[in-house]
Amino acid sequence: MAPAASFPDSPPAPRWLATGAEAYRRMLQALAAAQSSIRLEYYIYRDDEAGGQFRAALTAAARRGVRVQVLLDAFGSSALPTGYWQELVQSGGQVRSFNPLTWRLFALRNHRKLLLIDDTLAFIGGFNIGDEYAGDGITRGWRDLGLELATPVALRPLAAAFDRMFGASSLRHRMFQRLRRPWRRPRAAGQRCAVLLSGPRLGHNPFRANLLRLLKKARHVQIISSYFLPSFRLRQALRQVVRRGGTVDLLLAGKSDVPLAHLAGRSRYGMLLKAGVRIWEYQPQVLHSKLAIVDHTVFVGSSNLDTRSFGINYELMVRFDDAPLAADGRGLFAADQRLAREITYRDWRQSQTWHLRLRGMWAAFLLTKVDPWLAHVQLRTFS
Repeated sequence: MAPAASFPDSPPAPRWLATGAEAYRRMLQALAAAQSSIRLEYYIYRDDEAGGQFRAALTAAARRGVRVQVLLDAFGSSALPTGYWQELVQSGGQVRSFNPLTWRLFALRNHRKLLLIDDTLAFIGGFNIGDEYAGDGITRGWRDLGLELATPVALRPLAAAFDRMFGASSLRHRMFQRLRRPWRRPRAAGQRCAVLLSGPRLGHNPFRANLLRLLKKARHVQIISSYFLPSFRLRQALRQVVRRGGTVDLLLAGKSDVPLAHLAGRSRYGMLLKAGVRIWEYQPQVLHSKLAIVDHTVFVGSSNLDTRSFGINYELMVRFDDAPLAADGRGLFAADQRLAREITYRDWRQSQTWHLRLRGMWAAFLLTKVDPWLAHVQLRTFS
């Protein structure tokens, strides 16, 4: 087995993965070139063509002596048949399910998406592994995006975070207590990149905290979110940006794979639109991207702007203070914006029949009150 590659003195700049097809091509190339280790962590893994391609690449890597570790959420990947990973395991790979399905802690899920190769290259974003992510987001496949990065200051904590989750995947009591400890470390002075990890602590979320802090002085905000159900505090922060003379543009889902979340999110448009926040809904395909750009700061990863991502799921976001990266991200936003329909306050008001308003209120109640309450009960009984 060849030795692991060392960290380069001047790592290449992060590279946007603008479509699922591009992301999968780059990821499969990296798997084929892996020399020492592969860490793969996803919420959803499908038994389909895309899943088969990744399974074959992982198995081939294990056969040539690469250490292969796979961590999948037990709920998100529950459709995989028994024995799906048999060949990989027989070749020396390790596969674990995060939080095996029981009534005890079923509400707590691992929503992270990460592929880490040889501790020198990582892929993050909204993509899971399945055929619905493998297209261009326009003519076929869901609209999603990600990032390829080789920044040591991010790679090291990403590897450590995977190892921690992999070791505690069964959520036994002692291991679970370790996972609930705060994970965020302060950035060093001048550091332009930081990994923001979160879990079911119902109130502490470093991505949310970073976002709120930046919004206090923000001038130009662009957010893409597939499931959008922000808290009152976050909605107020977005409104305040506009009141100070800044701009806030939200690109949200026109089509969704979770109708309840879509219904709840649309019920919250009113106060934002009335304040001058501009909202577009993506039209060609289901929108699954997660991106926030606040002036020259970029957030990319697995987290949505909703109650579950901010307080219940395990999530992974990376923050970059990088003007060129932000400029390229704004270009991606503009390209998707041209394929979206702007929602005006008048349009929204006319669409909100009493029946639809009632359904939206109930959907929001279930997702912002009942779901967190259930997670809190499970956390309390297991602590």
